[in-house]
This record gives sequence, structure tokens and C-alpha cells, in this order.
Amino acid sequence: MSNERNGMEHPKPRQWDPLSWVPIIAGLYWLLAHDGAGWLLFAVLPGALMLAAGVSLLVTPGDPRTISLMAVGALLGMLLTLPAWMLSDLGTAFFAGLGSFASFLAAGRASIRRAPLYLGATAPEISTRMDIKVAFDETVLGYFVGAARVPSGAEALRACEDTLRMDDALRGQGWDRDPASLHAAPAAPEETYVDRGRIYGAEFEILRFDSGYVPPAGLPNAAVWKSHVNNAECHVRILRHAGRPRPWLLCIHGYRMGAPWMDLNLFSPRWLHQKLGLNIIQPVLPLHGPRSSGWRSGDHYLDGDLTELVYAESQALWDLRRTLAWLRSNEPGARVGVYGISLGGYNAALLSGYDKELDFVVAGIPVIDLAQALWSVAPPAHRHYYAEHGLDEDRYRNVLRAVSPLTRAPLVDRERLFIVAATGDRIVVPDHPLQLSRHWDVPVQWYQGSHLSIRSEHEVRDTLKLAMSRASWALE
Repeated sequence: MSNERNGMEHPKPRQWDPLSWVPIIAGLYWLLAHDGAGWLLFAVLPGALMLAAGVSLLVTPGDPRTISLMAVGALLGMLLTLPAWMLSDLGTAFFAGLGSFASFLAAGRASIRRAPLYLGATAPEISTRMDIKVAFDETVLGYFVGAARVPSGAEALRACEDTLRMDDALRGQGWDRDPASLHAAPAAPEETYVDRGRIYGAEFEILRFDSGYVPPAGLPNAAVWKSHVNNAECHVRILRHAGRPRPWLLCIHGYRMGAPWMDLNLFSPRWLHQKLGLNIIQPVLPLHGPRSSGWRSGDHYLDGDLTELVYAESQALWDLRRTLAWLRSNEPGARVGVYGISLGGYNAALLSGYDKELDFVVAGIPVIDLAQALWSVAPPAHRHYYAEHGLDEDRYRNVLRAVSPLTRAPLVDRERLFIVAATGDRIVVPDHPLQLSRHWDVPVQWYQGSHLSIRSEHEVRDTLKLAMSRASWALE
């Protein structure tokens, strides 16, 4: 996708970045300030990361992963300052911690300076507060990229071949142009099981039922997908009030989440459930939380090959619709709005093209162009190898059209569609919400913050209140 199509303007390049000296000095200090073996045990990781990132930023600028590694090293340094004090002295630990904090700020400022500006997006403010917010984004991005399973050797060739076979199969069925026949509407589950849990002072139900999703015959790696045994059962958390019927808010979590302590904290049950009086229904996405198929929540979703991503998104849409079918069968006429964050924003936008009975849809910091998101963080050697074997960003995008929110028009009126995005987002860059804005023909509500700061930004609550008002929800 060209810069002209994106409406994207890159900042003027610099040969030397003065900010690079901050992590270089901090990294050297960590590595050289004390000569004890215990000190080096704590110092080697933050020191090496900051030093390597600073040198890379100085002599080979341009790789966005450099800043993420700088932020990771700086945050580790801040966290290890107290143990370092126990192994050295107050002065040494103080300057090590100070250097780490300065490197954290430098990572945020460097990220803001180097980020392109997108036509239609509000520019991020330049402030220390924004530096901190953006640096946290870079830290999480560094974790996502560093911990991702990148196919190597023979697996890289197999991933290329499987993706090309998936592309041919989807095109052959016409699902890349009209995916409706790929995504049949599921029936409500006949058998369900209910457990109970409690967290953050709130009691909730855990609804479990068979997903029932089966990949269509003829698509590659369907047997591999079926081997994810835990993924076959849906888990849905429910917070509901007794008595009269109330509106339901379907909350869709983000990537690598799926645990109650993360998901319920993100969606603030004290405000949505207790203060506003809403019923909350919160499905766990495929391969996340109790449905995981790896040692981390979300493994095989975005860090597997592209065939797994097609199945993951197909099943996510199926499971969301099956959850709503269960709700409507148990409470006919239930009023339902949708609020998704990050990867949840993607799935909220996708659901809007398949359910016309939704009262509203709010896509928060939505990743929309998964092809761009995956291709932009792939190692250069992998991008070159994939290109030699017929894969590039456009081919990625073609394969994902069958599960893209941009392929189908929303079935919800545009007056009840909302997008909230961050000016300084480094995990979901502003082009993603802008693409959805053009597709939905609705404006983006920008807030001066980052991906991770969404929970504390007042624009998010204002947008949710506006959505509920337009849906004529009676709130407490």
C-alpha cells in the first residue's frame, strides 16, 4: 500500500539522533558500574538491551524494532533498580534507575518523532506525559515482536506454500469477494454449563458450551486447527442484574488477554455494570485464556502462519454470533451493544457486517489491517524470503479479505457506529482506524494518549455514553 494511498507523511530523516546517547550511556553504566557477579546477573539484560538499541538508533536508524527494544530494556532497568540496590549501594542503584527512566522517556520521544503523520489523524502532543504513554506501547510491542513464533528454515517454506494454497482455495470459492457463504450463522448452543467466579469485588458467571466451529472442507491445515483441543469450548463471562431486563454490552478483549483479571479490569465492571446498570457479556476469543493452545494466551492467533489466522478469525466471528444466539434465545428482544478493544475492535467491526440487530458498535483502538500489522514487524530476512516465494503485504491482504471488516458493509446504521483511537498509538498505528473510518463513513474520536492508556481516557467513556444515548438505553 503506497504512502499516497495512506495519506502518510514521514518525518524528515536524520543521520544522527542525539536521543541515542541516552540508552548508550545508561546501558554502559548498568554493565560497568559494579563488578560483582550478582550485579551482572541483574545488569546484563537491561544494560545490553539499552546499549544495543542505542547503538542501533545511532548508526543504523530506521528499524522500528530498535525503539521497542530500548523501551523493554529501560523498563527492565527500572524494575531491577531495587534488587540492584541490594547488591551495590544507593548511589549506584539511583543512577542506574535514573538512566533507565531517561532511556524510557527517550524511547517514547524517539517513537513520536519517527512516527509518520497520517492525513485525517490528530497529531500527538509533545510532552513528557505522552513520552511515558508511548514508551509503554513500545514496551508491549517489543514483547509481542520478541516473543512471536517466526517460522524458520523448512517451516518458513511450508508457511509460504500453505498461504498460497489458502489464497487459491478462498479465491476459487469466491470467499475473498463475498465471504458471507463462508461465515454461516450458527445456532444457539443446546447444552451449556455454568460456573461462578469473583474478582474485583464483582461476581460473574462463566458460561461454557461447545463452539461447534468446523473449518470448511478443502482448506489447508484444517486438521491442524482441529488439533487445538482447548479451543473447541467457548468460555463467556457474564455479569447481570436480577429483576427487570437491562441492556447488554458485549465486550471483546484484545490480543494476549483472555484472563478475568485482565479482561474485567479493562472493561471496568464498577462503571459499566454497577454504576451504569448494564449487563455485561464477555466472550473469550479463540486460542486465548482457557482456550489457549500454547503456554501463552493467544499463541497461534497472530504469530502462527496465515492459515491459522484465517481460521482464528472465522471462529471468532462464529463464536460471537453463537454467543448472541444463546443470549437472544434466553432473553428474546435483548438489546445488545458491542464494545471491542484492539483485536477486539477488529472483531467488533467484523461482527457489524453480520448482525443487523445490534444497537451500536464501538471499535476502540481497532487493529483493522492485519496484513500491514504483521508485515511491518516481520524480520527483513523473512520479508525478502517470503517475497521470493510469492508472498508480500498485498498477498497477505488478499488472503485475509475473507475475514476482514473492510470486505462487507456494516449492517448497523452509521449513526450508531463509533471509532475511538489514540494519537500516539504505536501498536495500532492511526492508519488502521482511518481505514475503518473511510469504510464506515464515520469520524474517528481521537484522544491524546496511547494504546495502553485507553482505559483512563475520558473520550472513551464519552463515546460509550453517546452510543448508549443514540440507542435510547435507559441508564441508572
